Amino acid sequence: MAHQSPMIAIPKKTTDDVDWTGPIRNLIGKSFGENPDNYAQECQTLQRCRQDAVKGAGSDMTGRDLLYKYFGQLEILEMRFPEIRVNFPWNDAFTSKQTTQTSIAYEKASVLFQIAATHSAIAASQNRSDPEGLKLAFYYFRTCAGMLTYINENFLHAPSTDLSREVIKFLVGVIMAQATEVFLEKCIDEKKAPALVAKIASQSAFMYTSLSEEVKDFMGKGIFDRNWVTLVQIKSKHFGSIAQYYRGQVVDKAGAHGEALVRFTLAESLAKEANRTAASFSALFAHVSPTLPADAGPSISERTRVQLQLSTDRKTESQRENDLIYNAVLPSADALPAIDKAVVATPISIQEVYRAPDVQNVIGSDIFIKLIPLSVHESASVYSEEKAKLVRKEVENAESAEVEARSALETMGVQEGLARFKAMAEGGLGGVEEIPLDVRRWREDINVMEDRERIETLLREMARLKEAVKTELDGISRDLEVESRECETMRVKYDHLWTQEPSASLTKSIRQDLKSHSGALDAAAVSDQQVSTLWESVKSDIRLLLSPGVEDVFRASAQRDAPSESLLDLDIGAEAHDEKERAKIGQYTTEIDERLGRLKKISYERGEVLKELKDKIQADDVSHLLLLNRRNPGAEQSLFAAELEKFRPYQQRLGATVHNQKVVLQEVQGLWKSLRDLAGRGPGAKKWDERERRKKDTVRRFSNARDGYMEVRDGLTKGLQFYQQLTELSATLALSVKSFITDRRSERNRLVGQADLQQRLAVPSAPAEKPPVPPPPRPPPSLDSSFASMNLQGSKNPVSPPPKPPQASYSSVLPPPPHQSTKAHLNLPPPPPQPVRPTYTNPISPNPPPDPYASLEAFGSQFSTPRAPPPVPQQHPTPPQRQSSFPLPPPPTQRPQYVANPQTYGQPAPPQPPSWGHHPVQTQPTRQGSPYQTMPPPPPPLQGHNTQQYYQGYGR
Repeated sequence: MAHQSPMIAIPKKTTDDVDWTGPIRNLIGKSFGENPDNYAQECQTLQRCRQDAVKGAGSDMTGRDLLYKYFGQLEILEMRFPEIRVNFPWNDAFTSKQTTQTSIAYEKASVLFQIAATHSAIAASQNRSDPEGLKLAFYYFRTCAGMLTYINENFLHAPSTDLSREVIKFLVGVIMAQATEVFLEKCIDEKKAPALVAKIASQSAFMYTSLSEEVKDFMGKGIFDRNWVTLVQIKSKHFGSIAQYYRGQVVDKAGAHGEALVRFTLAESLAKEANRTAASFSALFAHVSPTLPADAGPSISERTRVQLQLSTDRKTESQRENDLIYNAVLPSADALPAIDKAVVATPISIQEVYRAPDVQNVIGSDIFIKLIPLSVHESASVYSEEKAKLVRKEVENAESAEVEARSALETMGVQEGLARFKAMAEGGLGGVEEIPLDVRRWREDINVMEDRERIETLLREMARLKEAVKTELDGISRDLEVESRECETMRVKYDHLWTQEPSASLTKSIRQDLKSHSGALDAAAVSDQQVSTLWESVKSDIRLLLSPGVEDVFRASAQRDAPSESLLDLDIGAEAHDEKERAKIGQYTTEIDERLGRLKKISYERGEVLKELKDKIQADDVSHLLLLNRRNPGAEQSLFAAELEKFRPYQQRLGATVHNQKVVLQEVQGLWKSLRDLAGRGPGAKKWDERERRKKDTVRRFSNARDGYMEVRDGLTKGLQFYQQLTELSATLALSVKSFITDRRSERNRLVGQADLQQRLAVPSAPAEKPPVPPPPRPPPSLDSSFASMNLQGSKNPVSPPPKPPQASYSSVLPPPPHQSTKAHLNLPPPPPQPVRPTYTNPISPNPPPDPYASLEAFGSQFSTPRAPPPVPQQHPTPPQRQSSFPLPPPPTQRPQYVANPQTYGQPAPPQPPSWGHHPVQTQPTRQGSPYQTMPPPPPPLQGHNTQQYYQGYGR
């Protein structure tokens, strides 16, 4: 260290404090439209970063890192705030003159000068006797030259002397000469070949000689330290001496002893000049220079003295040898060929420096990372779309490969047929047959539904609802008949005094609803029977499906008529051939299994690579790079292309998986074809096919049972809904009938009181006359009249019914009253006027509920053998009832009936043959006048009492 050559370090600039906060806050508020207070912390961070870098840092590694960070933030800041203006005062490194500018470019150039000065100081201070120190010195001299070169190339019209092109060029020359000197020291210490050392020394001497000529232009300006000039002159002579010394060794070894002696003489001469100048420099170097080490004078003097001693000794030895041995002719020094030069040091660019990971870690994240310009956002979105296209393309390729593999295997039938050939290779039908997946799923579904609500429970509930509706409708019909009978009894009792309107015309709508509900109930009963029949046909299979015995069913279907011998079904004399063929089949199945495993691995690897690619793309962010290249819009496409190259390895791996899959599929296809040719047409294959057929039949059996079960459950659900709606309608109808009967009874009680009063007032004061002789009895009915009354369809010329016996109690023509005097007749009070009553209507008369079994069209041979339609119940004629004098009601109007067949449920039924209770309208026979009839015929019906309307509405 005491004798290493002194190195020149570039002096650093000085500066004053700068205010970043105000200008940045103004730009945030105006250009970005955000609240500047949200970025107060970032402004303080930037202020402190500059303070630490340019005022508080030294010329060491810590100062270097602070300057790295500040310059990196300046780069990003200039992209984000290109229009910012801040006063940057800097003092010249050589003249100390202060220069102030508002451009960030001036601040960046000054900071780069500081970084170059720091690098030169770090390189000059290294202990070059240590290999690591020598390596660091060589590296930092080169980076210093790179920083200075960047200033000269990118910052024109320098406002200060230290940043001028001439000064920067001279400084780059000094730094590169010193870097070459360091490399020369390394070669000398490692005792490299004299020819290489001579070339490097020649390069160093050439560079220092050029600098000594250039420095003369700055002598009168007082820019550089005078010690620099002297040191450069000393080194130009010193390294010239070293170059001649080592070149002389080369030519001496080559046999050119005369040339060698001349070169050794030149080396001694140059060394003497260098040593003489160094001695003067050491005597005058008394002050401390910040750019030179303190021992610069003694160090350079000692190194020149050593070189002079070596050169003198070597020249003396060469002179003696030449005089005694070689007697070579000495050429002129000017005629000697020039020594070749070797360039061993080049500047390291600033891009290479800042690309290093440790430098990026030192810079850290962007201080104003949350504040992104709109243009950068737009560019980032374009890049994101490029990444999305890449991902979509790879995903589509992966999905296509998966579909291709799956389709190829399904087309060949490998997955299903491989088990068959494995069983053949084992010599039997295989192990225990498992329940197929579909059957297991059906079993689980039915178990869940049965646990929630069993079919038997639904059947019992439907029967209960049906019975309740039937009871309700029967009660309604009975109540209406009782009410009508009571009304007619009172009419017979009080004769013309009874003015209550008959019930039939008032209950027309009620009876229509009652008949509609009853018909719907009868039609639904047939569908209920079909549901029950279908359930009985599938119940046993459903019970078997839900029981553990279903496994035995499939096992039996697989082993039925299947002997335990080989499926190849070979004869006894071919056992050896049987074993050989089974071995081949087993080998094929093993190889196919291995290929299928490789396909699974390829698919898994493709999925993992695709996942990694998605994660990598998701985490990729180029906003920082876009911000750095904001001033160069044309670089976006090249930047995007370079960044997308990061994902090329993933794309190549995905492409390799597709290629490998195709190869494996081709192998599987070949193996499968060979296997089918070997074992796909023998007796064993036929036996396997028979087994599969039985298995499919069993599955079909349970499929039919499951379908029937679902139809039954669906029918029961709709049936329950139907009966619930019919229950509600019946209850509503019952309430209407109850209200109607209550009103009729109240009216009847009132009319009974009025009729009794009128009868008491109508009793005559004179003795009653002898009643007239009753008319003779009618002859018994003839055979023709009896048959006419039994006619089911009536006739076009209706025959009057036979006259009723005289004891009929429901005759509307009462015996004539005793003859009364005109006076007595005039004393009778007139009957009360009969009010005109509207026909009673049901306030809620909805249509019957919809067909509950409309979806049961699938009933039939799909689930069981064809069943004969249910027998039509035989119509038994109702025994003749006691006839009254009222005409019988006409047959009911043909209305849409509820049909038993569920496929025609809800459609109009064909007309049914009338029963004994249905007769055509008959006219009341005109009774013959009697000599005993002294009273006029009864008065005509009162207003509103339409007898024909009453009877026509009854049956409805």
